[in-house]
Amino acid sequence: MVVGIHRPTQAIVNTQAIYHNVASEVALLDKHTELFAVVKANGYGHGAVKVAEVARKAGAKGFCVATLDEAIELREAGVVEPILILSVVSTLNIPLLLAYDLSVAVATQEWLVTASEVLSELEEKKPLKLHIKVDTGMGRIGFRSPVEVLEAVQWIEDHKPMMWEGLFTHFSTADEADDTYYHKQSKRFDEVLEVLPQLPRYVHVSNTATSLWHKKYKGNMVRFGIGIYGLNPSGKALEETYELQPALSLVSELIQVKLVPKGESIGYGATYTTTTDEWIGTIPIGYADGWIRKLQGFELLVNGKRCPIVGRVCMDQLMIRLPEEVPLNTLVTLVGKNGEEQNSLQDVADYVESIHYEVVCLLSERVPRIYI
Repeated sequence: MVVGIHRPTQAIVNTQAIYHNVASEVALLDKHTELFAVVKANGYGHGAVKVAEVARKAGAKGFCVATLDEAIELREAGVVEPILILSVVSTLNIPLLLAYDLSVAVATQEWLVTASEVLSELEEKKPLKLHIKVDTGMGRIGFRSPVEVLEAVQWIEDHKPMMWEGLFTHFSTADEADDTYYHKQSKRFDEVLEVLPQLPRYVHVSNTATSLWHKKYKGNMVRFGIGIYGLNPSGKALEETYELQPALSLVSELIQVKLVPKGESIGYGATYTTTTDEWIGTIPIGYADGWIRKLQGFELLVNGKRCPIVGRVCMDQLMIRLPEEVPLNTLVTLVGKNGEEQNSLQDVADYVESIHYEVVCLLSERVPRIYI
């Protein structure tokens, strides 16, 4: 998709907020614990390369991504710090893992067996850096039992040039007030630690939520994700332990303003009809940009006033009801502050009954990211 640099719709990313959020977390870590910035999904929609650059300056010692391609993007942008791919990568891509010096999650014994066969056929004898994933109750990827983990460790030790670099798990309810399941998962990870004769370079269990609300976490690495971007991982369920500064605003402009007579319908499906003569403004953003149709009725900000979206959100445009005639090219704020009013990503998420993670990740490539 082509980036829309010649229209007024923009995602404004405040790099100082990103710096603040990362540096605040780093300041709370002991000297033996490192922060890896999670910049998967294009830095949660904020731009992976730029976020990595700022996070490094704020104290991040490495980076986490979800796919091999995301890792390659960082390397080719000049990132030299450790990069961990948190998901499974096909053994066919082991040559790329080695060439780009990447670490990768391993979740099954079958993968290890196949990987050792691939490695045996390569002339390159660089170590393949592996982080064993333990499924303590998330139910996604990972070894389920201490015995399976121990067997995986032994296999790696016996099959050079594999390198056991890390051990990790992921908590599914660390962002909830009820910590019963968190402790159940934590106990399962303890059981794994008890059977291991030694530990690897990295042991990591902490995502943003764990680092915020479970300070007695185990390990020497924090996978700091949504907190980088100034967003509370619990939504509104738990209070932040320090100030997180939201980094992203979403803005556009009015490209047409017209007085529509009473009784006229607006948008596809004629789902909205004017009840009186109404000033209607059109804005160049739509569901192709990630501003989904369920946002019909959500209020955007113009001159510090709330203006509801009327009619269905179109692919490329949407319409709002204005309180009065407003000049063309007037700023419209979808996310962020305008006058005394403000819309947060959490407000958007609440309106569509989702989470802010999804809202920001839906912002498409067509929306340019502007860094200030």
